[in-house]
Amino acid sequence: MTEAECVDSKHQSTLINAPGARLGRALLQSDTMKHKTSEKLYQYWNHVRGERSAPNRFEIEPSKIAGILPTTFILERQSAEVYRFRLAGTRMCEIFGKELRGTDFLEGWATDDRPLMTRNLSILTNQAATALIRFQATARDEQAIEFELLLLPLCHTKKKIDRILGCCSPLDSPGWLGDKPLLSKRLMANELVWPSLNPQTSTPDMPVDSPVDASNGNARIVRFAQRQFVVHEGGLSRNSGKEI
Repeated sequence: MTEAECVDSKHQSTLINAPGARLGRALLQSDTMKHKTSEKLYQYWNHVRGERSAPNRFEIEPSKIAGILPTTFILERQSAEVYRFRLAGTRMCEIFGKELRGTDFLEGWATDDRPLMTRNLSILTNQAATALIRFQATARDEQAIEFELLLLPLCHTKKKIDRILGCCSPLDSPGWLGDKPLLSKRLMANELVWPSLNPQTSTPDMPVDSPVDASNGNARIVRFAQRQFVVHEGGLSRNSGKEI
């Protein structure tokens, strides 16, 4: 199976009626997001997509999200393990201390987190999932700050999901932020939600040592690097998606 097609969800009745799948228009709730930027971007993306699994890249109007553009970005999927920044907001570039355009999104992640991040991106492009991630970024002098990262699927060519719209918001504002380049990133919490399609499809371009361990109702327990995360298959409750 290649990237998910951007189709109207009413034509996906077979998938929607499958066990474990639930159709929803706004499954990521505001009480699961810690930053207003994530809320605003998700609400806009969800409005534009309508009943489809994902909107088209060219339907995204920067003027509609002007207030949050400095921390938003667009990724291009070039292969199963390479996702390059096509666009990156000015504030993001300032915070990370470099021009991000053209660089690989997966650079800088901890070695034991990179496979799980690669899996997140593969699921997003193959299954039209959305991802809400919390991570810690660290400067050279070991000072660190937490971020909230939102990843949303976009179609670009041939009705395939090969772009990702996202935002990256610091959860604190220390005085040094923007003065010290952030060099490394460490995953802290991970949530995947499928707003319209059944997630129970394969992702054949993922490594065989995928960290998914077992099924548990509508959520799968992910065990990775001594930590556990909940992967939601069709919905997100008030207290779900926490590291356990």
